[in-house]
Amino acid sequence: ALVAALVVAAAASAALSPAGARAAGLSAAGLAAGGGVMLAALARTYPHGRLGLGNLVTLVRAALVAVLAGLLIGPGAPAGPSWAALALAGMALALDGADGWAARRAGLVSRFGARFDMEVDVALALVLALLAWQSGKAGVWVLGLGLMRHTFLLAGLLWPALRAPLPDSRLRKGVCVVQIGVLTALLAPPLTPPLSQWTAAGALALLGLSFARDVAWLMRGGARR
Repeated sequence: ALVAALVVAAAASAALSPAGARAAGLSAAGLAAGGGVMLAALARTYPHGRLGLGNLVTLVRAALVAVLAGLLIGPGAPAGPSWAALALAGMALALDGADGWAARRAGLVSRFGARFDMEVDVALALVLALLAWQSGKAGVWVLGLGLMRHTFLLAGLLWPALRAPLPDSRLRKGVCVVQIGVLTALLAPPLTPPLSQWTAAGALALLGLSFARDVAWLMRGGARR
């Protein structure tokens, strides 16, 4: 499955980038590195005897993120977002949720699968935010849409209370969908400043409020919401 994802990522990168071979190599290398980490974690923590469709869907999403990252860092990368990049990001967004549904349907739900899905979401948000900034859709502050989770984890190093587990929240999940949805929409060539800036700012404000809500809950020691 990992080999197939590498082939898909490399082929898509080659088709999308003017410097296709080099961008394909970067995409495939990034996916291979991430896949190696995933397989190591899988061997230690996965409780089931087979990978399952859910994790395969997440792996496909990881391949799409690798392709988008190749567009970002590959030599000769496009000067701005394209319809093809928008389609790839839209596919990654559309598949979000399908992996969890498939895992539940097959009885293969695991902490590994949930964490794998979350980390792919985090990587996708960061890559899309970098593309939005690089293309001039918004200022450097748009990176906040991709770095909020990283900032939260760093804050946990200073305040141990922030490392406690959070309960499931439909609101948090909904805000995450809005976050990725807006970042995906920013790849649309017709969406330009100032509309793109206001759209990104609204999503950033919503995401900030969501994190502030969770931080307040954790700092209160997990009091009832």
